[in-house]
Amino acid sequence: MQGAIARVCMVVAAAILNHPLLFPQENVTIPEQDDELMARMREHEERLEMEQAKLEKELSELDSKQEETSWDEGYSWYFWSTLSFLIFFTIEMCRVDFAETEIRPVEDEDVFSENGSITSKTMVLDKDILSNFCDKCTYTSAHENWRVREFAEGFADDLLESLRSVCDREMDMEVGDFVGIGSMFESWTVCKPLTCDLIVPFSPPFPHSFQYELWCSPASDVPPDMEGCGRIKVTRFGEGEEGCLCGSANLGEDMLCLLHSKNDSVKVNHTPEELLCSKNTHFLAKDQVMKWFQISITKAWGRISHKYDFDVNFRNLDAAGALKVRFRSGKVIVLNIIPVVQLEGTDAFFVSHFPSQCDACPDPHWPLSFAMYERNLLKYFAKRLPQHSCHLHCLQIATFLHRKQSRLTGETALTNYHLKTALLHLLLSSRPCAWGAENMEHRLRDVLGFVQRSLLEKRLNHVLIGNGKVPEEIGVPKMIRKAGPVNLFRSLVLQRDLYTATIRHFQEMLRNASVLIQEYTPHLSNGGLHQDIGEC
Repeated sequence: MQGAIARVCMVVAAAILNHPLLFPQENVTIPEQDDELMARMREHEERLEMEQAKLEKELSELDSKQEETSWDEGYSWYFWSTLSFLIFFTIEMCRVDFAETEIRPVEDEDVFSENGSITSKTMVLDKDILSNFCDKCTYTSAHENWRVREFAEGFADDLLESLRSVCDREMDMEVGDFVGIGSMFESWTVCKPLTCDLIVPFSPPFPHSFQYELWCSPASDVPPDMEGCGRIKVTRFGEGEEGCLCGSANLGEDMLCLLHSKNDSVKVNHTPEELLCSKNTHFLAKDQVMKWFQISITKAWGRISHKYDFDVNFRNLDAAGALKVRFRSGKVIVLNIIPVVQLEGTDAFFVSHFPSQCDACPDPHWPLSFAMYERNLLKYFAKRLPQHSCHLHCLQIATFLHRKQSRLTGETALTNYHLKTALLHLLLSSRPCAWGAENMEHRLRDVLGFVQRSLLEKRLNHVLIGNGKVPEEIGVPKMIRKAGPVNLFRSLVLQRDLYTATIRHFQEMLRNASVLIQEYTPHLSNGGLHQDIGEC
């Protein structure tokens, strides 16, 4: 009996010591090391089979002497067998947990089932061409982006001031000041036409206000398939009371209401339609808001158009402020002016629509944007990464490849925001020194590999929601930090055709990466630069 127990312990110890996650190795994705690892695993498997055979033989001998075995010894055998099982089970559970939380490089295996699949590790990249590409990106974007941002901010400020003048202050929503978000304001935009994303907060007329119901609220009625969204209810101050207190209280002759004179009546009886709510509800409707905002923008531009020497058109009638500014020289600047509702006490915003969104969630659910926190997170890393770090260059190249491939294969579920999310995940999980300029090729492969694995698993978690790795100084609200992860690839789980198209798109992007980068990389000709990547 003691010998059997000893051999059981040996098997358990061998399994623990030879478990591939106990002593992880670096760079295990090289094919030669994969073959060596497989050979070692086969040897360990043969050894375990031999030990198992010996155990079975001894167990059969024990069965033949069962009458001579005491109850205490039998109980001891079952105890050790149960303990062995629990140890194996614990090892397996730890392996699963470790695999879920670890950000690991994509291995050189058939990640996708299609023939001739390619991975981020096997695609061809040239360091010199990448360096030249990034030099051109920096050379063309820094000064020009600054001028475009300056124009966009000045024009938007003028346009919104005109919008406020055409709105009825007692009936219409009150429009605040815009905030710049996205690639142009985070210094990683590449391709033309140059695009500026501006969010414009608005609030209801007095005496109304907004109440918010998040998907992660304790008593939320938001459906499970609307993770990351919320509902906005329009309420009236003193709901259930008859107007202002000055109408029911005896203030005396010497007391005046600071809001109303004696002859004024409090105008509070707005209909839900006037407050841009969904039909027969008090929940704010995105469709109503976008319709109101688009009409207001049109009127506002009509008032100031004589001051400018360019044309302004709507690019997309389904988006409230998707504007295209075309100058007489032919240059085009794209403005996305997006009406939003600010979540009280935070820098998070309920967004009517995202410019890159393929399928918007239905009314009355509003997606929640954390663009301001993401912008602050990039600033946080910029202070801690090496000088001339490669993180933004990696994002520029990845979005460049995605944009070029989209022209060939069409739009898919993959967006620039997904690529940005992958980069932020890697920045949170790696050492700052790994992002030096000399490591750009490796980090670019890591970003694309992270996206590749996320597509394979149909899961890409939001970088700020439920992520304990985000530094507290970024200021993400506690409720958001404590919420469960939100899968940005949920649509791929539900729509098989969309998933197939997105996989094909990404595979082609990796396959064409070298050609696209080399084709649009500037070359020195007679001492000068040519081939503007923004015009491709």
